[in-house]
Amino acid sequence: MKSQDVLLRPLVTEKSLRRAEREHTYTFEVAVGANKAQIRDAIQRTFKVTVTSVRTQRAEGKLRRMGRWTGRAADCKKAIVSVKPGDSIEFV
Repeated sequence: MKSQDVLLRPLVTEKSLRRAEREHTYTFEVAVGANKAQIRDAIQRTFKVTVTSVRTQRAEGKLRRMGRWTGRAADCKKAIVSVKPGDSIEFV
């Protein structure tokens, strides 16, 4: 899997911004098939920072219903990445 295929988007919420300021951790939505080593390499290559730890979390897609049609939203995977103190990632 290529590094540009691993990272889908940064998750920018109040909680993730607070965590970035205090703990130097950033949250990203990543490809479901990506493992921690691939996520670490993609972050280090893309943002030129040193990654100290990667934690992942999977969420199954919720059931959605529209009239008689029932479907499921896509599954997603989040990665919470800690970087070395002094390094930072700018989203803007």
